[in-house]
Order: sequence, then structure tokens, then C-alpha cells
Amino acid sequence: MVRHRSSALLLAWLYAGLIVYASLYPLADWRWPVSSPLAFVLLPWPRYWTAFDLVSNLLGYMPLGFLIFTTQVRGGRSAMIGALHSIWMAATLSLAMELTQNGLPSRIPSNVDLALNTIGAAAGAAVGGLMKAVGLLDRWQRLRDRWFVDRSAGGLALLLLWPVGLLFPTSLPLGVGQVLSRLRATVTSVLADTPLADWGRTAIDAQAVAPDLSPLGQLCAIALGLLAPCLLGYAVSRAGWRRALLLVVVTLAGIGATTLSTALNFGPDHSLAWLTSGAAVGLGIGALAALLLSWVPRRAAAALGLMALTALLMLVAQTPEDAYYAQSLHAWEQGRFIRFHGAAQWVGWLWPYAAMAYLLGRIASREDT
Repeated sequence: MVRHRSSALLLAWLYAGLIVYASLYPLADWRWPVSSPLAFVLLPWPRYWTAFDLVSNLLGYMPLGFLIFTTQVRGGRSAMIGALHSIWMAATLSLAMELTQNGLPSRIPSNVDLALNTIGAAAGAAVGGLMKAVGLLDRWQRLRDRWFVDRSAGGLALLLLWPVGLLFPTSLPLGVGQVLSRLRATVTSVLADTPLADWGRTAIDAQAVAPDLSPLGQLCAIALGLLAPCLLGYAVSRAGWRRALLLVVVTLAGIGATTLSTALNFGPDHSLAWLTSGAAVGLGIGALAALLLSWVPRRAAAALGLMALTALLMLVAQTPEDAYYAQSLHAWEQGRFIRFHGAAQWVGWLWPYAAMAYLLGRIASREDT
């Protein structure tokens, strides 16, 4: 069996991290369990439950089962061994999360959740087995070999995560990486009762009176927000017409994710409210720049992508958080999708920095020319 380096491995680890975050949120008020940590295993079926809880626990582990299965079979193992590994790994993670929830007063461990998580992982592995049986996994490998270079798993994983980061509401379309305002607030809270409290307040006040990003700056930020993931894709893809199609896919993914985010925040009737004339011009400039750069060598694409991400972060840091943005964040943080909100938030915050680190690695690699 031929072994392949798969982006599914990185995605499986990231998705497992998402499960840990969602299972243990809000990660506060820890306590020592008052009863046996395994007592929940023998509890009867709960009297009160919701269809949302059942479906979310079942579907939440399906991607993990599929990703683990894909990683196993692409690593050379048989479909049966891959399925068994998927089930026991996912079940072990679920059991660990339920045991840990004993220490959180806001969370209740449940044997029903454990069972549904395991069944969901098994269903995900079954989907993977069906795809392998009909040859879809092999077709994907052949397609990837034609479109992307070797050792491109990290870049592909980042490209797949980019739309997820856009689902977290941003004050500027495609403006991922807006983490500095939250960091400043966190630092100020930490320093509140220390001798450095006055310094923290001074820094916040200085930021509050700093000039807002100009309309031209916003246009450039939107253009860079589209150009950066395109250049990331160019750094791991083969030159030629395939990059033009990759540009179309990235553009549609960005527009679709931003539209979905707006719909979740303000309702379907306002799903395209973000697509102002300025945003459309910014998207057009970004797409045109990406098209003109579609023939550059991979190492040059990585270097340009690093520059685009650096400029994007500088511009996004100057973007104020308007009232509608703050209102949408409040709705996400108080709604039933709070855990999904948290995961998308972290992806949106960290994606540019992870992409920059990856592109630095591509620039230093001797394989790219």
C-alpha cells in the first residue's frame, strides 16, 4: 500500500482541538468532582433532552471519524483497520471530555453524549469507507497530484480553514486577524490591580483616539484579504490555468462564507449587506492582482503572500469595531452556537499568523523554485 502525506492528519488534529474547546467551554470555575468521575456511565436515559443536542453530538464527531479514517488509509492501513482506529480514537476523546466535564459546574457529563459521539465517529468512518470503495479517495489523490506539489498538506489545510475563519463576524470583509483589540482588553484586565494599570489605560486611550482606517485603506484591506489566500494557494499549486480556477474557488469561498456569516448575524434578508460598492471594488482589485500574479514561481508567491498578510494585519489593526459589529458579537456569544462562535473566532484570529509561518517555511524550502 502506497503511503501519502495527507492534509487530513492536520485537519484531524485541528478538529480534535475544536472538540476539546467546545466540550470544555467556558473553561472557567473549575472544581474537584463531588462524585465518582465515572458515575455518569451508569445513569439512565435523561428525562429531558432536545433534538439539537442529539443531532449536534451525533454530527459533531462525524468529521473527526472521517478525517481519522482518511489519515489511516492514506497512511497505508486497510479500510477495516482505519475504521477501527477511527472509532476507538474518537470514543477515547469523547470519554476524556465527559470525564473532564465533571470538574466544570456549567457542564454535565452524559453517557448519551458518549454513545452518540461514538456512533457519529463510526458513521464518519463509514462514509470514508464508502468513498474509498467507490474510488473517490484515489481520485482525489490523482487530482491533488495534478494540481498541487508534494508536501502541500499544510497549505491545503490552511486554505480549507480560511472560510471557517470568515464565519466569525469581522468589522471589515475578509479582515481576518483582528485580535489586537481583544488582546488589549485582556491585558488591561490583567493589569487592573497592578502598578502597570495606568500604563495599560494609557495604551487603550491612545488607541481609542488613533485615526480610523480611511476608505482607501479599507479598500486595500479587502483586496489583500482576497489576495493573501490566493498567493498561499499559488505557493503549493502548479503554475498555469489551474491557478486561475483556484482564484475563482477562493473568491467564491470568501464571498460565500462572508455572506453566510452576515446571514447568521442579521438574518437572510440582509445576507448581502456587506457587499457594498467599496467591498465590490476591493474584491475586484484583489482578484485582478491575483490573476496577474498567477504565473509567478512558487517561492515568489510565498514571499508575496507573506508581504500581503503583513500589510493586511497592519490595516486590520486600524479598523474600528463599529456598533453593528459589537452587536453581532454579542448575539453570537449569547446564542446556542456559542461554541461554534468560539472556534470560528480562534480560526479567524490565528489564521494569518499560521499562514505566515507556513509561507516562511515554503520560502526556506529548497524544493520550491
